[in-house]
Amino acid sequence: MAGQFEGKVAIVTGAGSGIGRGSALAFAREGARVVVADIAVEGGEETVKQVEAAGGAAIFVETDVSQAAAAKRLVEQAVESYGRLDFAHNNAGLLGKAMPVAECSEEEWDRIMSVNLKGVWQCMRFEIPEMLEQGGGAIVNTSSAAGLIGMERLALYTASKHGVAGLTKAAALDYAKSGVRVNAVCPGFINTPMIQGIEDPTTFPTDALPALPRAGTPEDVANAVVWLCSEASSYITGHLMSVDGAMTIR
Repeated sequence: MAGQFEGKVAIVTGAGSGIGRGSALAFAREGARVVVADIAVEGGEETVKQVEAAGGAAIFVETDVSQAAAAKRLVEQAVESYGRLDFAHNNAGLLGKAMPVAECSEEEWDRIMSVNLKGVWQCMRFEIPEMLEQGGGAIVNTSSAAGLIGMERLALYTASKHGVAGLTKAAALDYAKSGVRVNAVCPGFINTPMIQGIEDPTTFPTDALPALPRAGTPEDVANAVVWLCSEASSYITGHLMSVDGAMTIR
């Protein structure tokens, strides 16, 4: 598949469904070879099949991003298979249970933070050295509209995504002079299995709904991810890009 990323290589975590799958397909459409990472084997393998069916190249690496060894192995596998690493979309995440903050358990805190925040850091600390060695690269982390505003009954998710936003800004400053750009997308109400899995949608606060008359799609977010990795955004780093249908400006 010819495109602006011909000859490039991209890692996408949480690529077994939803936003991650959309991102993997979008990178492939632009000619990148894609390393599909997910803890869900069946979903990850299905994403690879969809990439290949569209004429692209991809491999699947089963990955628990909260584990250092797994994140390290993911980057190593990307380089062993394709020889380089140009882009990374650190997207794997959990929503968690909707409940007031005082009712959240320590176990739930650890579960959410280990994937949503620690997982992004684990991936970046292995991705960045590889990019530095080859002279540059671009990373996009998935924060959330909940990384920009508070979300009722989603305190742990909100805290983790604010953490991703701060981590993104700090990493962008750390590597601004080294050729590695680090940005984040902040999706709002996107039609994905994560949102579809909410047990009681009526508990979702009305101010979390988009102003535009539809839910977002994984492709909406993927388009932003691809742009943030492209030369068109070469002067942008440390940016938190809302993809939320105007949800956060109400």
